[in-house]
Amino acid sequence: MSKNNKTAITPTREENYAEWYQQVIKAADMAENSEVRGCMVIKPWGYAIWENIQRALDKMFRETGHRNAYFPIFIPKSFFEKEAEHIEGFAKECAIVTHSKLEADGKGGLQLAGELTEPYIVRPTSETIIGASFAKWVNSYRDLPLLINQWANIVRWEMRTRLFLRTTEFLWQEGHTVHETEKEAKEETLKMLNVYAIFARDYLALPVIQGEKTESEKFPGAVTTYCIEAMMQDRKALQSGTSHFLGQNFAKASEIKFQNRKGEIEYAWTTSWGVSTRLIGAIIMAHSDDNGLVLPPKIAPSHIAIIPIYRDAQEQKQVMAFAENVQNQLKDLYLDDVPLYTELDTRDMTSSERNWYWIKKGIPLRLEIGPRDIIHDAVMLARRDKEPQDKQSVKISDLTNYVLQTLVEMQQGYYQRALAFKDKWTMEIDDKEEFYRFFTPKNIEQPEIHGGFASSHWCGKSSCEEKIKEDLKVTIRCIPFNTKEETGNCICCGKPSTRRVIFAKAY
Repeated sequence: MSKNNKTAITPTREENYAEWYQQVIKAADMAENSEVRGCMVIKPWGYAIWENIQRALDKMFRETGHRNAYFPIFIPKSFFEKEAEHIEGFAKECAIVTHSKLEADGKGGLQLAGELTEPYIVRPTSETIIGASFAKWVNSYRDLPLLINQWANIVRWEMRTRLFLRTTEFLWQEGHTVHETEKEAKEETLKMLNVYAIFARDYLALPVIQGEKTESEKFPGAVTTYCIEAMMQDRKALQSGTSHFLGQNFAKASEIKFQNRKGEIEYAWTTSWGVSTRLIGAIIMAHSDDNGLVLPPKIAPSHIAIIPIYRDAQEQKQVMAFAENVQNQLKDLYLDDVPLYTELDTRDMTSSERNWYWIKKGIPLRLEIGPRDIIHDAVMLARRDKEPQDKQSVKISDLTNYVLQTLVEMQQGYYQRALAFKDKWTMEIDDKEEFYRFFTPKNIEQPEIHGGFASSHWCGKSSCEEKIKEDLKVTIRCIPFNTKEETGNCICCGKPSTRRVIFAKAY
């Protein structure tokens, strides 16, 4: 950190939130833009967060009966054409393969050759290609339910990209299930949405609102789409997971049929659900500060940075031996089901430089060890959720318990802080003028952080939804599950309404 700056990251969140976000990623060395326009390189620290997301979710999926499989990245164009609403929703985002090879053009370059008889779509989502397999796998009610998950990459052309939040290629998981009855499929859809909400709470320390998408916001081809919505520190919403009840739409398109218990042939009921590397963007924007990345301990790539401090070779030998013993003491520890990892930082840098390196990377705990600490058989412990200079001397005999208790406290503290922020900026608004003021920045040219979640009445008409979107760039994020029936007036047209919905600006 420069001596002239009060914070490690410039600009700050208040000064320019969008640029702050990019600088946090850069300072933490998480990812960078690729030479391929719109794509990103996820670097080890950022990818380790994704691996932790995979590990935790995969365990939850397995506990709910799902198993992993893998399907082709290429999908025949004809597969998409079977489901008209689906293809219409993705048509403008599709990357298309039309040729199978390259040939020398005789001028020192290459030209396309081997035109395909049918173009392939590079996977924007997998309902159609997975449906083709399901049609072969499902023959009887005895084959159901079929519960499959896939970890994969996805390609959707994006005009405006932002690391982790919106890129042309990204990583995700997509669950796809087949059921005997409509009731079972609907239960599955809601069950998996709740899995996402629990994961967001317990691992990402992210409070979310569960709800249903409106007709205009639902997944193309779905009967119903459910979502979890989180509030970022700029008070915008981030859709953090979706679960879709597909009815029999995709079953009919893919011919997923089975013999029921009466011996009759009928179409199955299907679902799909997914989260992506966008969750890493959510972690950054919900928790980080003006000194860099902040990571809830249960999702951090490493948890403890050990920073030896010495002045000469004799002190180095003494301090390093002590530091290695501390590292061994902290091996094989677990925070619930998460193994704890340490980083012994021996780089040729000042202790201040190493401290700030780990602060910006968001590591939860930093342990400083110098000759004076060895005399007291202790370490100096610093927490990422405290001021950088705030340090506590901890005896080696107490260190293991202190570390575990502190990490639990930090995990819970990050959640409570995010929850208090969401609650503070979630407002019940019934007056149209107040609603418009809430979502209008005072500085139009350089908008300051403003808005939040507005819980307001909506009459149910898409025309009102579109009007608000056109005027304010505000959308209905969801119809919350916990919304009680109450009489009111639509925030747009003033006509009678029986429910509140969540309006917000969103990523």
